[in-house]
Amino acid sequence: MGTADRRQNVISLTWAQVHQDVRSLALQLAKKGSFKGIVAVARGGLVPAGILAKECHIRLVETVCIQSCEKQLLAAEAKVLKAFSQDAGLGWLVVDDMTATGRTAAMLRVMLPKAHIAVVYAKEQGIAHIDSFAVEMPQESWLLFPWDPQLPAPLKKQTDDKPRKRGL
Repeated sequence: MGTADRRQNVISLTWAQVHQDVRSLALQLAKKGSFKGIVAVARGGLVPAGILAKECHIRLVETVCIQSCEKQLLAAEAKVLKAFSQDAGLGWLVVDDMTATGRTAAMLRVMLPKAHIAVVYAKEQGIAHIDSFAVEMPQESWLLFPWDPQLPAPLKKQTDDKPRKRGL
C-alpha cells in the first residue's frame, strides 16, 4: 500500500493520548524489571523515551539514529547514522514511537541483540520484531503524531479570483 493510500486512514494522536499510551507501556515494562538505561531511536523515539525515563526512574538515555524514511516515504534502504553497541544491549531498553514494517526494529535487533525493544504503537507487520508495545494500530493506517508538521486547513475556501473589498 502506498503512502497516499495510508493517508486516507489517518489517525491523529494528541499529546495527551501519546502520554497516556507511553504510561501504559511503562506499566508493562515495570513488570519486566529494571533497565540500565534507555536507547531512544531518533527522532520518533525521543519523546516516548523522555516520558519512559521519568515514569521508570531511568536516568541514563542514549540514542541511535536510523534513517528509514525520506520526505515521509519509505526509503529504499535504511541507513544507520549513529550506532550504539554497549554490552550488545544487555539490560538496555530500546524505545521507538512505532513499528510499521519492522525494518528499523530488525536493524536494532542486529545492533543490540540482547536489548528489550519497545514501541508505543505497533502495526501487525512490525510486531514480530519487537518485545513490547502499548497499542496495536491497523496496518493500513497513517499515524499523525503531535510533533509531526501539520498544515492547517484554510478557515474559508475562496470561491472566486476577484479581489475583495475591505470594509471599515
